[in-house]
Amino acid sequence: MPQYIFVYLGGEYPTSPEEGQKHFEQYQQWLISLGDAVVSPAIPFKDTHTVQPGGQASPGTISAMSGMSIIRADSMEQALEAAKSCPFLEINGTLEVSEMIEMSGGSDQDGSQKAN
Repeated sequence: MPQYIFVYLGGEYPTSPEEGQKHFEQYQQWLISLGDAVVSPAIPFKDTHTVQPGGQASPGTISAMSGMSIIRADSMEQALEAAKSCPFLEINGTLEVSEMIEMSGGSDQDGSQKAN
């Protein structure tokens, strides 16, 4: 079954710990509603740096990416339906949804090497 990556862009920070907890609980309920489709539920980013051509690195992001999730879905349409119900949208965040392409070589998700 194809896998899709949800990239979280932007979004507003909670104005209080209670608001943050409420959003976290909504996010957890959303993940539960997706069931076995969830491959990697939440991968937040921190301490992002950008490397430019020529190798110059600088702190920060040029894309406003704040994290990602990976799900399984039968089609892009099914993945988009899951994304449309994500509570990240309620805090003025945007989701970018892309189908992941499996490449030969490298490692499986469990860390074992794949045969070419």
